Amino acid sequence: MNYAFPLLAILIWAGNTVVTKMSAGAIFPAEIGFYRWLLAGLLFTPFLLRSMLRHWPEIRPNLGRIFILGVLGMAVYQSLAYFAAGITSATNMGIILSLMPLMSLAMAIVSLGQRLSYGALVGALVSLAGVLLVVSAGDLRVLLQHGLNAGDGLMLVATLAYALYSTLLKKWQLRLPPLLLLYLQVLVAIIVLLPLFLLSDKTGLGRGNIGLVLYACVLASMVAPLVWMQAVHRLGPSRTTLFFNLLPAVTAVIAALVLDEQLALYHLVGGLLTLAGVILAERWKTPVRRASVTVPQP
Repeated sequence: MNYAFPLLAILIWAGNTVVTKMSAGAIFPAEIGFYRWLLAGLLFTPFLLRSMLRHWPEIRPNLGRIFILGVLGMAVYQSLAYFAAGITSATNMGIILSLMPLMSLAMAIVSLGQRLSYGALVGALVSLAGVLLVVSAGDLRVLLQHGLNAGDGLMLVATLAYALYSTLLKKWQLRLPPLLLLYLQVLVAIIVLLPLFLLSDKTGLGRGNIGLVLYACVLASMVAPLVWMQAVHRLGPSRTTLFFNLLPAVTAVIAALVLDEQLALYHLVGGLLTLAGVILAERWKTPVRRASVTVPQP
C-alpha cells in the first residue's frame, strides 16, 4: 500500500507533462503558468495562512532563500516547460526531465561536498548518450549539423533549474513544515509570473483549456506534492527517489495513448540509456578517490 503514494505522484506528474504539451495552442504559456499557481495559492490560503502567520518568526530570516526556491522550482522550471511544449514532444520532455536526479547528484558533489563515485561518473556519460540519442532523433549527425532543437534546449534548462532547486532545498534545510514551504513558494511564483502574464497575449479561460489549468493546479501542484511527501515519510527519501526513474516511461506511454505520439526505436534505446545511467549513479557508490588515511605519528 505504501508504494501507491510514489506511484500516484509519478502518474500525475507524467500526466502533467502530457497536459503541458496539450496546452500548446490551447492557451498561451504565460497564462497557464500564472493561472496554475494563482489558483493553487487561492486554494491553499484558507488552510495555510494561519500557519504562515504563526511561523513568521522562522520565515522572515529565510525570505531570500524562499524567494530563490520559488523562482527556480515553480516559476522558471514550469514556465520553460510550457514554452518548450510548443516545439518538442511530450516523450522528449519526459526523457530529458529524467536527467534531473543525475544533475542534482552532480551539484551535490560540487556544492555539498558529496564524494564523486564511479557510478556518478559512468552514469553521467551513459545518460548523456541516451539524451543525445533522443534529441538528435537517432542521428547524431543531425545534431552536429543543426544544433539542439529549441524545445529540447528549453527543457534541458528547465530540468537544470529544478535540479538546482532540489540541491538548494537539501543544502539550506529550512526548518518549516513541508506544506507551508510549498505554499510560500507558490506565492513567490504568483508574484514573479504576474508581470509576464500582464505583458503576454491572452487566450482567456474557456472550455478548451480550463481542464488543463485545473489538472496542472489541483493534481500536479497540490495532490502530487502531498502524496510524494507521504511517500518520503513512509518509505524514506532514498527509496522514494527511485520511483522518479519511472517518469520517462510512464510519460511516453501516456503520450502515445493520448497524443498519438509515435514511439521510435531511438526513444526506447535513449530512454533505457538515460534510465540506466541514473540507476548506476544511485547504486554504484564506490568513490573515485578513497579518503586518505592519516597515520598517527609516534
